[in-house]
Amino acid sequence: MGTASTNTAKPAMRDSLIAAAFQLFLERGYEQTTVDDIVSLAGVGRRSFFRYFPSKEDVVFPDHEQSLADMTEFLAASADTDDPLVRICDATRLVMRMYAENPTFSVQRYRLTREVTGLRTYELSVVWRYEKTLGDYLRTRWADRRDGTLRANVVAASVVAAHNHALRHWLRSGGEGDPLVEVDRALEFVRDTWSGGGEGGGAQGEETEDVVVVITKRSTPMWRVVREVESSLGES
Repeated sequence: MGTASTNTAKPAMRDSLIAAAFQLFLERGYEQTTVDDIVSLAGVGRRSFFRYFPSKEDVVFPDHEQSLADMTEFLAASADTDDPLVRICDATRLVMRMYAENPTFSVQRYRLTREVTGLRTYELSVVWRYEKTLGDYLRTRWADRRDGTLRANVVAASVVAAHNHALRHWLRSGGEGDPLVEVDRALEFVRDTWSGGGEGGGAQGEETEDVVVVITKRSTPMWRVVREVESSLGES
């Protein structure tokens, strides 16, 4: 009974701290609100705050650590037969679902980060961690490709950009509608763009274009060179 009571109390305290922080941020402004102000409104001590949040910035982004952990676990559970591109798109949807669970909070946070430069910088560091997580997975899956690292980096960045495009569109609308519909549309664009490579693409599966080598004198007229090229292509 004691353990169960403790487990239920911790999330309640954490949620109280988040609610108190955002109430003060909206009333006073982020810069004007201190950790002491937050714990005073929540009715807890400073140690309780830092038990859950290393800094004031972290209380603005309380769900990203768990979201990153969920994404990492989801990718680690991939089968060798899974399409890597489809898998990272599915992993990205986990993040959008996190935002969609509490539209009011997500919109408040978006507006706050637009106003506070430090929070915007913090948010960008979180975005980079998502991109790195996706890139690490793709680099492992495409390790046998000559262009594996380049493709992994570019595709991961593309998926994150598509997700953020859909997310910003939804947040700017005030959280109206279903953000998962928006992100599905954006991710479909990414899949259409990159799905041609596949597992067997790149150095092993790329189609090679015809290459024609013409040896001629420097004084040969250009029209004759062109005719020789056309003739060679026609014979192939």
